[in-house]
Amino acid sequence: MGKGANLVPDEGEKCVSEEIKTFKWNEIRQNKWIVIDNNVYDVSKFSNKHPGGKVILLNNVGQDATDAFTSFHKDVKKVEKYLKTLKIGRVVPESDVNQNEERKDELHKDFQQLRKMAEGMDLFKPSAWFYSLHFLQLIVLDLIGTYLIYQSGYQNWLTYFIAVACLVTTQAQAGWLQHDLGHLSVFKSTKMNHFAHRVVICAIMGFSADRWNNRHFKHHAKPNAIRKDPDIRFSYFYLLGKKLPKEVGEKKKGWLPYNLQQFYFFFTLPPVLVPVFSVIEMYIYMIRYMKIKDMLWISLYYVRWYYMFATSIGVLGAIKLCFLVRFFQSYWFIWSTQMSHLPMEVDYDKDLSWFRTQLITTCNVEKSAFNDWVSGHLNFQIEHHLFPTMPRHNLYKIAPHVKKLCEKYGIEYQCKTMSQATFDIYNCLKESGEIWYEAYNS
Repeated sequence: MGKGANLVPDEGEKCVSEEIKTFKWNEIRQNKWIVIDNNVYDVSKFSNKHPGGKVILLNNVGQDATDAFTSFHKDVKKVEKYLKTLKIGRVVPESDVNQNEERKDELHKDFQQLRKMAEGMDLFKPSAWFYSLHFLQLIVLDLIGTYLIYQSGYQNWLTYFIAVACLVTTQAQAGWLQHDLGHLSVFKSTKMNHFAHRVVICAIMGFSADRWNNRHFKHHAKPNAIRKDPDIRFSYFYLLGKKLPKEVGEKKKGWLPYNLQQFYFFFTLPPVLVPVFSVIEMYIYMIRYMKIKDMLWISLYYVRWYYMFATSIGVLGAIKLCFLVRFFQSYWFIWSTQMSHLPMEVDYDKDLSWFRTQLITTCNVEKSAFNDWVSGHLNFQIEHHLFPTMPRHNLYKIAPHVKKLCEKYGIEYQCKTMSQATFDIYNCLKESGEIWYEAYNS
């Protein structure tokens, strides 16, 4: 090489040396890579470091996760910096794409346009007044409940009942607030959302923030997907949908008489989910993964509960009150959330588009002041699943535009009355139980 030779390759040499690799979909599925905006990423080593948990990534391998990625990450540009190190190429444009795939791609583009419209309408901007009043509601109700317990204890059962009602409402409404914080919907700062999330769910409610995030985002990523959505893993006690009951029945398996699950469901899962199952599952998770920070935060809840109630009704009385409040809170939670999910399609992951997946697995309940308040605006379950980071007080504003997109693609948009949604829990359990019974006895 002669003196003064240029050691820096010119632009043409750069293009050759940095030529982007292309992969076909069958190769992507075989190697379990993830696709975002037609870029291919190898997440095999990164999955253990993923803040949302390893399983969320693994549940999307071999698929186009573009809509899921943009829906979950508030600051997409910031996250893209980490993605660059995982990028291995792009999806090769395939000429043999069938009509269904073309339609799926068209729906994806229309949904992205809908998202841009929502951003233009400032629907991802939280209202400080809304959340301030919501938090104030928790403080007022908690103080009223504490005062009534302190003044009368068990002496006046009417006063005690009113106190319990106030405390149950506090916990239920705190549940909706922590849900918003967990979805990064309340503050502009991600760190502030995480901090406030721990304050509400750990110190006020006594549950693990890390465990909630780990479980809840699996549900959002693959709602009602068998083996992927943790919220429908009740196989030993209940069978949901049409496919799983038939499979279990044909194998001649059945721990319980599932043809009667529409009756025993209301007396089994709701009363024990929050006060028993969630607590046991939470401590197993925290101990297994050494979630010391959550343990310390949760200790504030027990200290708070002791000084608020044990000093007036004793330690045993405080424990009984805690269980009673969580007992009724559990019914509130199950009723508000499951009426929008249980009656919908429950099946294996079909790798459908993000938009279509959310529409077949969620439904809405009519808007009203009561429905909005009692369900934490999760009566707009469809819109919440499509736009998880959107503040809940704005969900109704995007609903008409979601309906129009459904009409364009012939997708059913289900919106029910509160009574119909409640009865549909019974109806879907009954239908699934009958499918199992018929397959089991055939």
